[in-house]
Amino acid sequence: MPNEDVVSILRLIWPVIVLQVAVAIWAIVDILKRKHTRNLSPMIWILIALFINFLGPIAYFLFGRAEE
Repeated sequence: MPNEDVVSILRLIWPVIVLQVAVAIWAIVDILKRKHTRNLSPMIWILIALFINFLGPIAYFLFGRAEE
């Protein structure tokens, strides 16, 4: 019975997991394409996008993305 509970929880949260991974990949690809970022170095933004779920990539797009 506990395995059924885990499976039912995973069914509910898999869209959130997929969205998190997609936004993180999108942010990392954008960071690697650009030569400059605002406020922090590109490597720091990559670490933030990887290790701070949802908020890291969103913070990059709001505060770190340099206009070209």
